[in-house]
Order: sequence, then structure tokens, then C-alpha cells
Amino acid sequence: MQERVTKIPPGGYHAKNENGEIGYPVQLFSVDIHDLFMHMVRWHWHPEIEIVMVRSGVADFFADDVCVRLHMGQGVLINRNVMHSLHLCDENMHCLAYSLKFHASFLFGYGNTTMSNKYLAPVFSSPSLRFVPLLDQDEWHVSLKHLADQIIEENITCQYGYELTTKSCLCQLWKMLTDKTVPEAGHASSVSVTTSLDEVRVKDIILFIEEHYRESLTLDDLAGAIHISKSECCRCFKRTLQITPVEYLIKYRIFQAAILLQQGLPGIQTISDLAFYVGFNNASYFNKVFKQYLNCTPSEYRRKVKNNSLLDLPMLSPLPSDASR
Repeated sequence: MQERVTKIPPGGYHAKNENGEIGYPVQLFSVDIHDLFMHMVRWHWHPEIEIVMVRSGVADFFADDVCVRLHMGQGVLINRNVMHSLHLCDENMHCLAYSLKFHASFLFGYGNTTMSNKYLAPVFSSPSLRFVPLLDQDEWHVSLKHLADQIIEENITCQYGYELTTKSCLCQLWKMLTDKTVPEAGHASSVSVTTSLDEVRVKDIILFIEEHYRESLTLDDLAGAIHISKSECCRCFKRTLQITPVEYLIKYRIFQAAILLQQGLPGIQTISDLAFYVGFNNASYFNKVFKQYLNCTPSEYRRKVKNNSLLDLPMLSPLPSDASR
């Protein structure tokens, strides 16, 4: 029996990964969210469709302006390029989950084909199918969840012919999704375009922040990076992530600072060094914001790391706060 499950190591998160084998563009990951850095998978997106199923514990899934609490046996199907994050619900509990990602080419091949136009485009553009909670609301959701469980199980055991069974189950799942797009004909496109514009802008700003967060950045810089006004920049973030772009920048800097406190970096000896390295121009403000987000000072956080008290390290809340005001 071939083992195909990729275990995400402690301290890591899978914001980016390969698409799997060319002939079989399907990947299965297992993860204990408790063991991830700050107990979460940060906001990210990818061109693959993803199925997440919780096998033990409880996790909070975030996408658009919605939070879905996932208990054991529940999950979510995430459409391609949809921004999402996953957070541990209780830092004192473990949460084992499986994440299966597959590329649409596995079902419909590459290129602009008749099949892809007929069956891919409606699902990709449907506002109601940006993500689908796999709970027990009704027969349709239960059937989707059953297929998701079967697909994951096939890729865990990898018995002979599992690739064919996986493709068969995914085709059944996709047919169920396309059935839901029929009533939306005529109005899905206009709604989708509005959502897409906000998300494209936010993604571009996030990428800009990841590349330039160590520099002195203002709201003018963030808005100017994608050539929109400051007010529109704030509105896009509020509509998509329910936080301001400046708050996202601050959270990202705090996240990077916490990583450096755990992993270390030559040349950074003091907390002031760390503050300036991650983009803060005032060490006192850095200390204040760090404590506001993580309920401890950078020095206290570093002591916990040195004492190997990783289980006691706090989570970075996904919810908005007033740190940027």
C-alpha cells in the first residue's frame, strides 16, 4: 500500500504547495492545527479546489465575512482562489484535520473545452459556491460530506484503483455542485464580479505587504500600490476581511516578529532590534501592540520559547481589534 498523505510539520502551515503529480493533480495533507504556528492557517488562496474535513477537535473556518465552526466529522469545500483561513477553536485542545486539494484539470482536462465551459465556469462563478460547509443541514450537504469522506479515505489507503475511484467521486461531487448553479442563471455573473474585484485588490495588497512589510508603510503606500484611493482601499478590506489594511499590516508584522522570536535571526539581539526589523519605528509601540494581540510582551514570549513552553504560547486572534486605531 502506497502512502500519499503529507503531514504538515509542527510550526508550519500550508499556504502554498505543489499541485501534485501531473497525471494525478490531487494532494492529501494531514495536520494538527494545534501544532501549527500560532495554531492557525493564515489567510491564503490557491488555484486548486480544497476539501477540509475535521477528524477530531474543533476549528473555526473563515472566508468572506463568515465564520463556520467545524466539529469532528464536519468540513468545508473551498472553491478555487477563495481567500480563507483556519484557526484552532480552543488552544488547549488538539484538532486533527485532512486537507485534500485537486486541480480542475483532473476532471475536465486543460484548456477552454466545451466540458469546462459547461461545468466548470458555472461553479467557479457562483457566489453561493465560493465555499460550502459540509455539515448535516440537509440531504444534499450530507451526500457531499459522504463523498468527501470517501475521497479522503481512498487517498489515505491508496488501494489499487484509488485514482479512478477518486475521480469518480469527484465527478459525482461536481455534478451535485453544478445542479445548484441552475437557479442562479441570469444573475450570478454580476454578483460575482463585485466580489471578485474586492478580493483581487485585497490579494494584491496582501502580496505587497508580504514583500514590503519591513519598510515604513502608510495607508497611502498600500492604496497606491494598486492605484486606488485610501477610502476605497479600506472599504475593500472591510468588505473582505472585516479589518482595515493597516490592521492587517500590523498583524502581519506581529506574526513575523513572533516567528523570529521562535526561530531567531543573526543580528537581532534586542527587542528594539526586532521591532525595527519587522517594520515598527517605535519599540514602545511595538511592545504595546504585541501585548495587545498576544497577551504577553515580546520579552515574555521569548522567555516562553527559551523555556520550551511552546504549548503556552498564545494564539493570534483572527477577529478584528482596535490595535491600529
